[in-house]
Amino acid sequence: MLTTPRFKALLRSQGKTIRQWAVENGFPPNAVYRVLNGVDKANFGRAHDIAVKAGIKSVPEERLAA
Repeated sequence: MLTTPRFKALLRSQGKTIRQWAVENGFPPNAVYRVLNGVDKANFGRAHDIAVKAGIKSVPEERLAA
């Protein structure tokens, strides 16, 4: 699992912007910025999906079993 600063550093090392990552992964860039900057807590919904895809949050076990 990554921290937000490590995720941002990973993107920088790959030469990608947050906007590029968002578009490549099918998320609105503004929503990704809100998650990465802590505006959205990413406990559920699209914000949670963004955090999971970025590796910032793990998938809860009950979602894995479904």
